[in-house]
Amino acid sequence: MSERADREHVEGEHAAPEPRWLDAEEQRVWRSFLAATQLLTERLDQELQRAAKMPHAYYEVLVRLSEVPERRLRMSELAARSLSSRSRLSHAVARLEEAGWVVRETCATDRRGQLAVLTDEGFAALEAAAPWHVEGVRAHVFDQLTPAQVKQLGEICGTIADHLRADRPAGASDAGESPH
Repeated sequence: MSERADREHVEGEHAAPEPRWLDAEEQRVWRSFLAATQLLTERLDQELQRAAKMPHAYYEVLVRLSEVPERRLRMSELAARSLSSRSRLSHAVARLEEAGWVVRETCATDRRGQLAVLTDEGFAALEAAAPWHVEGVRAHVFDQLTPAQVKQLGEICGTIADHLRADRPAGASDAGESPH
């Protein structure tokens, strides 16, 4: 292959797109967004660990199970709703099983499928953790914003989430509701 043909092959379908660099203000906003989301996630996780002895990821699994009929979901659906990989979710459910908060059952309609089921003990643990979690969310997010900023934040997050949901594989479930 000639050097030109080689270069055209590399620059073809596998070439990186021409970068649309961020300007100084966009860079500032992007870094602020990253810091806010990372620090918030870290803080909520620390507070739940301290108050309820559970990481935020486990809390999220318990919440998702508590919101569905019979407090049970197929593992694949739970992974999608939790925005978690199946392997990460499987690890989390194994830990929640050890705590007695979740049990796995074989799916009656598909013997290959498994269901995660929130136990009464798991629901009680969720009820005990929820006040700590909601106080953290209120203190670190909503108490810091004006009502107009809360509305703007909802619109901004909804726009970004809608865009990212559009690119998800068919059958992937929403992790939350869109405000639009």
